[in-house]
Amino acid sequence: MSTSPTVAPTYTMGRSESETRRLMLQAELLDPFMRRCLVDAGVSAGMKVLDLGSGPGDVAFLAADLVGETGSVVGIDMNPAVVAVARSRAAEAGRANVSFVEGDCRSASLPADFDAVIGRFVLLYTGDVTGTLQSVLEHVRPGGIVAFAEPEFSCVLGFTEGGPSPLSRTLWEWANTMFVRSGSFPNMSLELYRAFTANGLGIPNMLVQAPLGGGDAWAGFPWAVESFRSMLPLLERFGVGTESELDLETLYDRLRADAIQHDCPFMLIPFVTAWAKTPIA
Repeated sequence: MSTSPTVAPTYTMGRSESETRRLMLQAELLDPFMRRCLVDAGVSAGMKVLDLGSGPGDVAFLAADLVGETGSVVGIDMNPAVVAVARSRAAEAGRANVSFVEGDCRSASLPADFDAVIGRFVLLYTGDVTGTLQSVLEHVRPGGIVAFAEPEFSCVLGFTEGGPSPLSRTLWEWANTMFVRSGSFPNMSLELYRAFTANGLGIPNMLVQAPLGGGDAWAGFPWAVESFRSMLPLLERFGVGTESELDLETLYDRLRADAIQHDCPFMLIPFVTAWAKTPIA
């Protein structure tokens, strides 16, 4: 059953330079999965793509690689600081087919001729997934692509509940509680399914995936540390966990030692991808 946010929705992870770096680290881990989603959905050369909640630009850059020089990508985000980072990264990489604008995707003045609208970890923060999708569909041409990747915490909660690691279990239970209390939707499979069908897109193509790993060189452990660094203010605000309990300075070492002790991989944030096409008539 869908769980409604208990407060007005906010960006749970906060807005800071460290959060921007966390998003880029997250892209390192999740980009191969997102690329597969975009390819399966049909994003291809020559298309004009709108990327919602573009952050520092990683999903927009993935789309830009797929649409090539004959296509274009517009990324939109509400945070002016992260938009500036995305623009700087695009300029440094010589990406002439990508641009970024500051604004709310639900109300911004945008063209209505996009061939695709995409996003990763953005709809969960809107408070109204169906309504948000309805508003952005106005910018997609008939027969255009709609493709999103959103979190599905139920998978990792089930994994840790049946696993041997109390540390991993505690961290994910804290994260899930904090997301719900902050007004976000941490379990998006049902939300996406209903939003797609309610907006006349039919039953979407859907897939749930979750990276797992371990080892000193694996980026998943530093991602977990930086994720909880971003979440800490709300963890404390909602009485879920404290700075001393979390102990960020030792968290990497504890996660790594825990994986070795229990001979068990650490699961990163599971996510569901969903895509469909808008009706032609």
